Amino acid sequence: MSDANFPVLSLIIFLPLLGALAVAVIRNVRLAKNIALLFAALELIATLAAVRLFNADLGNSFQLVEHHAWIPSLNIEYLIGIDGISVLFLPMSALLTLMAVIASWNSVQHLTRFHFALLLALEGITIGVFLALDMALFFLFWELTLPPIFFLISLWGIGSGRRSAAIKYTLFMLFGGVPLLFAIIVLAVNHATAVGGRIPQDLAFSLPVLLETPLPDNLQALVFLLLLLGFAVKTPLAPFHTWLPAVAMEGPTQLTALLTGLKLGAFGIIRFAMPLAPSAAVQYSWVLGILGAITLVYSALIALQQTNLRRLLAYASVSHVGLVIVGIASLNMQGIQGAVFQLLNFTVIAGSLMLVAGFIQHRLGSTEVIHLGGLAKVMPRLTCFYFLFALASIGLPGTSGFPAESLLIISALLAHPSISIAALAGVALSAAYMLSFTRRAFFGPVTQAGVRQVQDLRPRELTLLCVSALLILGFGFFPNSVLKTNRATAEAWLNRLMNQSVLASEAGRD
Repeated sequence: MSDANFPVLSLIIFLPLLGALAVAVIRNVRLAKNIALLFAALELIATLAAVRLFNADLGNSFQLVEHHAWIPSLNIEYLIGIDGISVLFLPMSALLTLMAVIASWNSVQHLTRFHFALLLALEGITIGVFLALDMALFFLFWELTLPPIFFLISLWGIGSGRRSAAIKYTLFMLFGGVPLLFAIIVLAVNHATAVGGRIPQDLAFSLPVLLETPLPDNLQALVFLLLLLGFAVKTPLAPFHTWLPAVAMEGPTQLTALLTGLKLGAFGIIRFAMPLAPSAAVQYSWVLGILGAITLVYSALIALQQTNLRRLLAYASVSHVGLVIVGIASLNMQGIQGAVFQLLNFTVIAGSLMLVAGFIQHRLGSTEVIHLGGLAKVMPRLTCFYFLFALASIGLPGTSGFPAESLLIISALLAHPSISIAALAGVALSAAYMLSFTRRAFFGPVTQAGVRQVQDLRPRELTLLCVSALLILGFGFFPNSVLKTNRATAEAWLNRLMNQSVLASEAGRD
């Protein structure tokens, strides 16, 4: 690990939290909104600075590490750092939050200061999830995402069942937190046992320490399945996916854009579940692959039947994350790099599509296809951006979706030829449901009076979507700008899994 000379990562975590506090105490609504925008922009600049300081060639170590004692009696530390897997999630998370702030500018009419304060607080907590290298600290950030999301859904939701959706989301996440906490305790106790120490003096929650602590075969499967269950709820994977369509229909579209764009559960599988129980991860990779394939095809088939854009995008997000899980389960370079690339894509593609749905909802009061039709005639600029994002989501060459999906499909072909059939079917279904809805909603005659009078993108909205479009095209034409950042880390991640699996097999034969 390489320590930081300046606490840039702590700055990235606490800057939006400071902004949330400032927005909450300022009574002038207009000034509070401007301060929220300022802090969101400063956060994006700070995350880009962290990317600038990151050395992509040091793949097997964490960088910019900050290490301070927190609860010494339990050996719980304030330990944060970045590597090639997590580093790009920082600016992408900051960008998506900035887009959510801008998209909320005119759509939030009550408790405005509280809304923007919650968005900034959620940003700082989410960044903490990506940076935490102490399992207890990670779990703290993980659980702290619940309060702001609960209030954002229940107070600013656009459906009559918004409070029920908020409760459903919270109950699902609390359920997922139980196996995570149990797995963390098992890992900490195992370390104390492995070093011949006492509890609680010799417990360990540090991820670098736990990675070097041997995990017995009788605990490998337990830890892996507990972590997988906890992260599957947040990802979400079938059958734990039902909270996302509910939130998409009842919650504010800005928050839904964050939930569809930031797949913390899939990140947790890559960061913790696989490397902490490597032998079990390799042994049960086929289970993970089948779970991803089922999620991919099942959600795509449901999306094919949807008549509401927001619900369709929710199921499309679940389907695409199923393909990510298939890539992770492939246990090859194409799979892990494609998975990270696709998770980064979610922030600009899935997030932007949901924001576009929010613009339509704000103008027409609905995203049901029966209330749309002919949008391309009256909203040509919004239609152009929507069409670009839709094509990127189905992996059109020239967009960022193409290299990510190509890597994931190739990884499945190399590792699990039978599962690759499901991956190819999912990609085909993705094109079917996106293009079918696009044809019905954006083309054809204008049949609704409200559609004839609707306003196209405002300058602020146009600028916001331009940034996403440029990133999608930039990553599409220059994918190596992303791949070279995580190549060394991906190699180290994969080598650890393979080496630990071989050692466990040799020990079993002995």
